Amino acid sequence: MAAAARARAFGRRAEPPRFRPRGIREPRHGQRNGARRVCEAQMDALSRRSRWKFAGPDRPRVAGLLRACALSIGIAAGLAGARPAQADAQADEYRVKAAFLYKFGSYIEWPSGSFARADSPVTIGVMGADTLADELAQIVAGRNVNGRPVRVRKLRPGDPIAGLHVLFVGRADGGRLAEILAAARGQALLTVTESEEGLELGSMINFVVVEDKVRFDIAPPPSEPNSLKISARLLGVARKVVSKSS
Repeated sequence: MAAAARARAFGRRAEPPRFRPRGIREPRHGQRNGARRVCEAQMDALSRRSRWKFAGPDRPRVAGLLRACALSIGIAAGLAGARPAQADAQADEYRVKAAFLYKFGSYIEWPSGSFARADSPVTIGVMGADTLADELAQIVAGRNVNGRPVRVRKLRPGDPIAGLHVLFVGRADGGRLAEILAAARGQALLTVTESEEGLELGSMINFVVVEDKVRFDIAPPPSEPNSLKISARLLGVARKVVSKSS
């Protein structure tokens, strides 16, 4: 019954959440709860949007994914409570993106050879987005992805990407995006970007901000023996799914 109550909660109507403009302060005691309400409303909007498309047997699984993402974003919102009140919209955006990056790993199946041992960590590399890397490191501390610990690595231009399982390339390295994605091609590496041309250049997931809400588009890799697989549950809550062959 508790699970049903939570599912119903995601169906309630809410105003579209927006990042708080620079310079607008909230009372210190309300920052944490306010940030959490914004994040919950974001997932509420995703839930409402997905119901028309997944009204059949897949609906409970999609709802589970939404609840999981809401939990991780709630973690990010809690951490945000300790931030200065003048934190700008980009910092808020990166907190949400960091939470999504953590949860993406739970819906990826890597080839067995991607990990040296049963307890090897899932390694997430972050390039061109130190703020996001710092947020992500706080979120994953003491947590796991499918039973594996999670490690975050900040990358600089020229750093090797061998050994990574997820690679996020931020705006700061946008000028090198084509080169970076070309180097990642053919590897069992989930590539995530935030560029208008991200999917076109070969990224698998690309963040977009639509009406001040973080969304993501997905271009699944071709089905090959040594490629990773993206769960249909994650595809189901993407804003758009693009075929690599198109």
